[in-house]
Amino acid sequence: MRPAPRRGGPRSTRIRWDKAGRVALVLVLFLILALYIKPVIGMIEAWHQNGAEQQALAELKAERAELESRAAALKLPDAGEVRARELGMVKAGEQAYVVKPAKSGD
Repeated sequence: MRPAPRRGGPRSTRIRWDKAGRVALVLVLFLILALYIKPVIGMIEAWHQNGAEQQALAELKAERAELESRAAALKLPDAGEVRARELGMVKAGEQAYVVKPAKSGD
């Protein structure tokens, strides 16, 4: 059976609460999603930044290990003399010689 038509006005002015409820529910869902977009983007950016920071930390640890080994080498008794000789210095009383390469074509 069909319900009897209402008296007093055309049917087009009636509010369909089931459709209005669905529209309101969809709007609320979009509002909730919009509120979560910025924090999610922030989390993704923080995750990427964390990876870059981890890489920088690994590089700094490697540099620190190298510097510590160089510092340990400098604490050896003859480290100053070895470094001076690498720079071309000679002890007092020693004679330095310069060896030049032979000219080609002679």
